[in-house]
Amino acid sequence: MPLQVALESYSLRASHGAFEWEREQDQTFVVSVWATIIGEPRGEDLSASLDYGLIQTWIDRAFLEMESAHLLEELAARIVDQAKSQTVVSALKIRIEKPEAPLPHSGGLAVVEKTWQRDE
Repeated sequence: MPLQVALESYSLRASHGAFEWEREQDQTFVVSVWATIIGEPRGEDLSASLDYGLIQTWIDRAFLEMESAHLLEELAARIVDQAKSQTVVSALKIRIEKPEAPLPHSGGLAVVEKTWQRDE
């Protein structure tokens, strides 16, 4: 069974969305990233696995350091783009939740999920 390293339910505030007002004021996003690791890391060699802090850094860059995005799909793609440079990562699953999304009726949770797998 493959090994997965993950950062779940990382909450941050940023300004992204389809509407101009969403890109002008911060709102909450909750991001989870699961990375499938190549091989069977054991012992003390962190380079054979993935640092959870690096996953958090990918999310911060995508949401806080890059231009405001209209779509959650773009934010997920930004995380994938950063993960591709890590040779120990064979696949990703990303879930982005937008609890304050402007929905026409109360209730519901706006979510985008993206999976990526390294071409072999």
